[in-house]
Amino acid sequence: MTSDSPYTDLERPPLRELAINKAVVRPGGLWRRIDIVPETGSTNADLVEAARGGAAEGLVLVAEAQSAGRGRLGRAWTAPPRSGLFLSVLLRPGDVAPARWGWLPLLAGTAVRTAVDAVTGVPVRLKWPNDLIVVDDEVPDDTMGEGRETGSYGAARKLGGILVERVETPDGAAAVVGVGLNVSLRVDELPAAHATSLVLEHAEAADRDTVLRAVLRELGRWYTDWTAVSGDPLASGLASAYAASCATLGRRVRVEVPGGAAVEGEAVGLDGDGRLVVRTPDGERAFGAGDVVHLR
Repeated sequence: MTSDSPYTDLERPPLRELAINKAVVRPGGLWRRIDIVPETGSTNADLVEAARGGAAEGLVLVAEAQSAGRGRLGRAWTAPPRSGLFLSVLLRPGDVAPARWGWLPLLAGTAVRTAVDAVTGVPVRLKWPNDLIVVDDEVPDDTMGEGRETGSYGAARKLGGILVERVETPDGAAAVVGVGLNVSLRVDELPAAHATSLVLEHAEAADRDTVLRAVLRELGRWYTDWTAVSGDPLASGLASAYAASCATLGRRVRVEVPGGAAVEGEAVGLDGDGRLVVRTPDGERAFGAGDVVHLR
């Protein structure tokens, strides 16, 4: 066995592409093929190019490692090989009005949260728009305990994140949804003090094959229901499901907009396009993008 074999770390076995395809791909279903590669620069970048080349909806690309993974707002995403799930999916919601595409990041966050909670027992919540976090409800925001920092997450740790990119292609607009989820990272491997993993949160199950299947099933279910009603967040149940699991709503926040001044206020809800509504001393404002800081 060579030193670069994926089986040298028996605690982090490779994903089983054939078994996952058999479990997830169904005639008439959303997912048509799941490709798993040992390494790539960015699964999102790869599927953006595939979309521009005419790839159909339902293509899934999973990488055991990424050398140029990206998060929201241009941030880098790094993790040891096979320590998490790093995947992107190609969607073409052509029957959904462009204004409602703002719900796609929230849909993906809801789907991943539902899947992780169901198969691992870890009580995941969402930080607007689509960070997956684990909140210590018993710990007040002004103290995280020894070795923890508050930062933008308050009394919470980041488990994963989602990046959605809209792509203009000859066959119409497409969306590439990227998901990064920390599964087996150890404390000394965490990329930041506020990060965590399923193993560190004492997950009941931390098998990547199992979690990946659950994520794709939930993402397919939510997306199918959402597109069936032309992206209506109320009729699809998405708005209520997201609000119920969003740790941002109902608390004081600071919204930092690239190139603009930071705004502080209370996050009071979402508008019809999925934007965060913040009540400020000058009235309510809706934000479609920005970095949200949970204030004490």
